[in-house]
Amino acid sequence: MRTKEGCIFCDKNNISTEFVYEDDLVMAFLDFDPINEGHVLLVPKEHYLDVDEMPDELLSHLMIVSKKIAKAIKETYSPDGYSIMQNGGVFNDIGHYHLHIFPRFKGDGFGWTSGEGKKSCGKEVAAKLRAAIER
Repeated sequence: MRTKEGCIFCDKNNISTEFVYEDDLVMAFLDFDPINEGHVLLVPKEHYLDVDEMPDELLSHLMIVSKKIAKAIKETYSPDGYSIMQNGGVFNDIGHYHLHIFPRFKGDGFGWTSGEGKKSCGKEVAAKLRAAIER
């Protein structure tokens, strides 16, 4: 199994919160610093930093399990919505891929900011991305 020395998610004994799901490939547990009650982290047992490093089969499995967790969140909390998100690269503060799944409520204070200045969303941007996807 692919692990990294010193990674807190590579050894499940480091997880101090409650587990909500586990199978041979992934584990899911409550976030120790939740956005809202019911905030779950879904983590592959093998060490990967980012989504683009993972095999497609594992990535597919993560999304199937995230759907189960989202359904459980909806059933348990009756939220106004939910968020499923992952931070990559230097924004992955743990250094091990993890997917955040959490209930959302109007006025919960969690938001999305786009920073300063207008960003391009035109043909040139789309053409650059299409070319990279096709490679």
